[in-house]
Amino acid sequence: MANIKSAKKRIKVIATKTLRNKMIKSKVKSSIKKVVAAIEANDKALAKEQLQLAIKEIDKATTKGIYHKNTAARKVSRLTKNVNSIA
Repeated sequence: MANIKSAKKRIKVIATKTLRNKMIKSKVKSSIKKVVAAIEANDKALAKEQLQLAIKEIDKATTKGIYHKNTAARKVSRLTKNVNSIA
């Protein structure tokens, strides 16, 4: 356990930021799962709609520094490719 006042504060701040990051990552993962579910159901309209929402969540996470820009681009690219592959 930390003895110095600033170290105690850092522990609290890190705990808060970790919780925030987990919440945002969870939101992104949920939106991705919705896109994948629509793809598996072969519902192109729903998949495109969910894709737009997922891209929005991924971009928000990227601007907040949760994901690196290349990671976000890779996730968006893979999702878009899968949605476009629906017949």
